[in-house]
Amino acid sequence: MRQKIIHKSTELFLTLGFKSVTMDDIANEMGISKKTIYVHFSNKTKLVETVTFYLFETICEGIDDICEASKNPIEELYDIKMFVMHHLKNEKSSPQYQLRKYYPQIYSMLKIKQFEKMHESVQESLQDGVDTGLFRDSIDVDFISRMYFNGMTGIKDGAIFPNQKFPMEYLMESYLEYHLRAIVTEKGFKILNQFITKNQS
Repeated sequence: MRQKIIHKSTELFLTLGFKSVTMDDIANEMGISKKTIYVHFSNKTKLVETVTFYLFETICEGIDDICEASKNPIEELYDIKMFVMHHLKNEKSSPQYQLRKYYPQIYSMLKIKQFEKMHESVQESLQDGVDTGLFRDSIDVDFISRMYFNGMTGIKDGAIFPNQKFPMEYLMESYLEYHLRAIVTEKGFKILNQFITKNQS
């Protein structure tokens, strides 16, 4: 039952937002009593925390699988982007923003974990790109990895990139191209260009 509650809550929070969904909504959607939810989660904050880190772990596992299977670091970043977009349902309700606003402690914990995970995997990916001649060998791998994380976090700020003007799909696509254009070699650009062309068609 605990897993069922987590799954249904994840779906509702991502679709409608962390603030908007009540414990009553979750109980009604599942056809169970609110008491049943409280047996497993003492309050909504505990449920939000569990869902947040469940989603984080799920996405991490998926990213690890993509990294192992990908042909090159450019394809890897595009595959990760598609995977994350699918999992976060295009973030129509800005769950990250709601999490930051209404559950700041959970958001801070998540951001630290996201940075640790992303910094490590992006560094490996960047180094692989340098070693295979797709990325310039003069790049500072540690610096670029931190910049990439900062940018990916920054584009989710609705105050700077309002959702009505910049859909998340567009932001992630544009930021990825912006990031890669800055570091690719000619050899890398040929691969990047295939993705740009494919996404424009």
